[in-house]
Amino acid sequence: MLTRTVLRSRIPYLNRLLHSSSRISRHLFDPSTVERVSEDVDVCIVGAGPAGLSTAIRLKQLEQNLGKELRVVVLEKGAEVGSHILSGAVIEPRALDELLPDWALRDDHPLTQSATSSHMRFLTKSLSIPIPHPPQMSNRGNYIVSLSRFTAWLGSIAEEMGVEVYPGFAGAGVVYTDDGSVAGVRTNEVGLDRLGCMKESFEPGMEFRARVTLIAEGAHGSIAKELIEKFDLRRHSDPQTYGIGLKEVWRVDPTQYRPGEVVHTMGWPLDFRTYGGGWVYHMADGLVSLGLVIGLDYANPYLSPYKEFQRMKHHPYFAELLSGNSTRIAYGGRSLNEGGLQSVPQLYFPGGALVGCSAGFVNVAKIKGTHNAMKSGMLAAEAAAAALSQEPSSGPADMSRYETALKTSWVWSDLNEVRNLRESFHTPLGIWGGIMYSGVDSLLLKGRTPWTFRNRARLTDSQRTQPAYRFLPINYPPPQPPLSTDLLTSLTLTGTNHAEDQPVHLRVRKDGNENTALRKLHVQRNLSEYAGLLQRACPAGVYEYVEDETAADGWNGHKLVINSQNCIHCKLCDIKVPTQDITWTVPEGGGGPKYSECLLLTIFIVMAYLILVIKLLPDCKIVQSSSTL
Repeated sequence: MLTRTVLRSRIPYLNRLLHSSSRISRHLFDPSTVERVSEDVDVCIVGAGPAGLSTAIRLKQLEQNLGKELRVVVLEKGAEVGSHILSGAVIEPRALDELLPDWALRDDHPLTQSATSSHMRFLTKSLSIPIPHPPQMSNRGNYIVSLSRFTAWLGSIAEEMGVEVYPGFAGAGVVYTDDGSVAGVRTNEVGLDRLGCMKESFEPGMEFRARVTLIAEGAHGSIAKELIEKFDLRRHSDPQTYGIGLKEVWRVDPTQYRPGEVVHTMGWPLDFRTYGGGWVYHMADGLVSLGLVIGLDYANPYLSPYKEFQRMKHHPYFAELLSGNSTRIAYGGRSLNEGGLQSVPQLYFPGGALVGCSAGFVNVAKIKGTHNAMKSGMLAAEAAAAALSQEPSSGPADMSRYETALKTSWVWSDLNEVRNLRESFHTPLGIWGGIMYSGVDSLLLKGRTPWTFRNRARLTDSQRTQPAYRFLPINYPPPQPPLSTDLLTSLTLTGTNHAEDQPVHLRVRKDGNENTALRKLHVQRNLSEYAGLLQRACPAGVYEYVEDETAADGWNGHKLVINSQNCIHCKLCDIKVPTQDITWTVPEGGGGPKYSECLLLTIFIVMAYLILVIKLLPDCKIVQSSSTL
């Protein structure tokens, strides 16, 4: 993958501009006066996930039809492609078969474990009851993969085809033309301290000006959020709704390992008012991915997704699975789209489009979205290629044909069949009503109904949160290692790292305002009305309401502390906070979790190297060097 150093060598004058920054270090950064490097490209894609990389690969495949080479750039905020992708997923290979028909002939492909069986279980506190699963949840022909490895593999193919992939470069803002259309994106500044002053390492963000800009950030990305609001892309759709998925990867005892087995669970530990469920995927190489998804429309502010997940592992079914010589090796969390077809916004805007989970193509009934995300990227690539065949003087790229193509594709029919299942859980019958309707619709009706359930009140997940006085606090059991641990212990398994001395990327901001009065109001409302929801909801321990009688931005002897260095980029805070005054922005490029298995491999290699060095030290003769630098 390409790095900042490599990029500087590719772009004229960038090195000169960056080296001139030392003489203005520790001055307050003023974006209106900074000199930015601007690069012209044909297509700029924000996000190197399955959707963004499928888009890039398909564009390169279409070069021959255009009769000219396309400059395609993919920006990725993770330190490496795949590092922000949670491992452990079941992939339906339909889109992959279309994109790379010969993928199975490639020696390095990561789809090595096919799904061999699918089961569903209803859990009570002590029982695990087998129940029929909907036909949409059948996994015949699917593969259980490390999604991180799968994404890195797609990235390597994209680079082989000539795509410029830049990990560590976060798309931080949109570049607009004078007429308001999208002209590209801006990467974030690097080398600012916590006060927004320029350090000696300061590098200004640069602009990638593109004829077509495609946003593939994943669920609830900051650029997609800006574009949806600016161009009112949800005017004909329902608000997007989300779930928080918490996941662990374990190397289980060989006696518990059943390669290819897929299990989904309902019921305990969640109550009948809370939507969610668990999963167990037996991956290749003795690894098992397990986790819990909780709908972020939950009402009770005392609920802790992390603690619900930890106590789920003490159920007899999970306790047996993780018994013996089992070791937990990874933990992570991520928000995912649950709104379905009704929440898909207008997909295009002047100069570009939304692809993948930036638009929201997860099939909630299948608990899969990678196939739809990849297909949407392929269709966006075809529309972009058509737009690029027009003369540049004809105005911003018109990507409307992308939406037309998607609505006639199998992605739309895939979502249409299950469009009422998730929304059925919002009836007065709650979870039980949703289960009954979903069973009838998925088994018999298969979406062939004249009605579509809509969120007519246009309630967001944050608005479905109810005041704390309506509930009793939940008494969660203390951690019992090795099955369950405290949150900070789990956080160490994410590989999360942010530079300490950088601006906090989680902002208390509303309507563009950030001030002491707003922070004080945030503390007052969230403590008095919602019992400090964020300090329980966040799966990374980012938010704390601590005692401080002297804080100017506090209330009733408490203030908000944001431990932004813990952030695993799940976006829960931005989605769920009832006051809607937390804004997630991109940190310095490369910061955040490192979910890739490359990290674990690196750790093992370093440890082995250190052990070797320690063993050799007694036999080594230390020689002092007289050379000077």
